[in-house]
Amino acid sequence: MKTKPLMTLMASAALAAALQTGTASAEKIAMEAFGKTADGQEAKVYTLTNKNGLRARISDFGATLVSMEVPDKAGKIADVTHGFDSVEGYASAGNPYFGASVGRFGNRIAKGIFSLNGKEYTLATNNEPGGIPCHLHGGKVGFNKKMWKAEPDEAKNAVAFTYVSPDKEEGYPGTLTTKVTYTLTEANELKWEVEAKTDAPTILNIVHHSYWNLSDDQNSSINDHILTLNADKFLPTDAGLIPTGKLEPVAGTPMDFTKPTPIGQRVDAKFEALKLGGGYDHAWILKPGSGVKLAARLKDPKSGRVMEISTDKPAVQFYGGNFLDGTVAGKKGVKYAYRTACALETENYPDAPNHKDFPTAVLNPGETYKHVMIHKFSAE
Repeated sequence: MKTKPLMTLMASAALAAALQTGTASAEKIAMEAFGKTADGQEAKVYTLTNKNGLRARISDFGATLVSMEVPDKAGKIADVTHGFDSVEGYASAGNPYFGASVGRFGNRIAKGIFSLNGKEYTLATNNEPGGIPCHLHGGKVGFNKKMWKAEPDEAKNAVAFTYVSPDKEEGYPGTLTTKVTYTLTEANELKWEVEAKTDAPTILNIVHHSYWNLSDDQNSSINDHILTLNADKFLPTDAGLIPTGKLEPVAGTPMDFTKPTPIGQRVDAKFEALKLGGGYDHAWILKPGSGVKLAARLKDPKSGRVMEISTDKPAVQFYGGNFLDGTVAGKKGVKYAYRTACALETENYPDAPNHKDFPTAVLNPGETYKHVMIHKFSAE
């Protein structure tokens, strides 16, 4: 199907409105106050805009994507992410990692324990699916709840965020310096890129964790969205959502998204993986390929908005919003209901440090960890 061009006229109108209301400045990258954390740190939000009217707002708290505004097939621009209106929401205990840069290790580690070079390390167990404790998304105070140093780059229409994680923070070995860069291109791509270096052997799996709903109603069900995953295998889990170590084919199962399929079409099927996850909350293994390759395509059939995700990582975690329950008040006070958004997190395999056959999660001194994730938006 032919993709319609996004309208420059809408871009001008949106930017003019932002200037009138004081939500943007005349500079290419606007900066605004975003509230204060409980310990008095002042958070900021940076706005990237392109000629087609796309607008990405990113905070230095958690290197977090606060909102992503994109046009539909009629040119109507809307925010397509879940989140909060100020830093207080992102710093709260009820924040389910909306828009965050997650680390050191995104996804789960069994029992919060791993071994590295013959030494066992114990991390916080801050999650317990199925009543089974595990380490999730970096621990009790992960990268998503840290203040990052921001460096806007007008020439590249980008903002880089740097955070230095000290040795033993959340139990991880080594001092780790991480740089996350968001870039908005004129090709309607939001690039999220990571580089990290350590002074001692450590493990990491830094991921981006936005919640997407491509419709004009952020409290509508995600189940009508059409999903395609470039993956013919997935990782089955135990009751604690920890991979068993096997790679299972998706063919003939409700896990098969190799062809465009409505998310809700089979979500309630009697299938063990769906039963254990309460729906979709699993890692899919991307088909082999070198460099940055297509991982997922998501489309809202009503608005026509399309998002394609490409990455250089071997897996994508598709989470269908199973734990959203209407208790978290987000932007404009909206209480996000059950399955009103999905997350598509490109990454290494969950619990990789505890599976010798999984891709390594170890970073050694002298090496550079890299992760590229590109979100490309269009409408049809």
